[in-house]
Amino acid sequence: MFQIEFVAADGTRKIEKVETDGKSTLNLLDIAMERGIDIDHACGGVCACSTCHVIVRQGLSSCSEQQDDEADQLDKAPGVTLQSRLACQTVPSGKENLVVEIPSWNRNLVREGR
Repeated sequence: MFQIEFVAADGTRKIEKVETDGKSTLNLLDIAMERGIDIDHACGGVCACSTCHVIVRQGLSSCSEQQDDEADQLDKAPGVTLQSRLACQTVPSGKENLVVEIPSWNRNLVREGR
């Protein structure tokens, strides 16, 4: 078991414990959605946009490696840092706890179906 601390732009923190068997393919977006943590994802989580941009402040080395498609999409995101990832592409191994910042620009003010 490991934990992920999601930090919203307003400073609100939510710590979630995640069970793992070391073979999980759940990405950060899936984990957040399962727990009611709001991370925008305009493309449905298929690496076709940059709206699920997050910053992994702690534990990045225990996440899946960034692929070229993700890097290309991140080039379009505002405020990219060396710790920036797309939540839909980042799969934690469970070897380390994570601190994941959800930037303020991740907020989509208009959504369909809600």
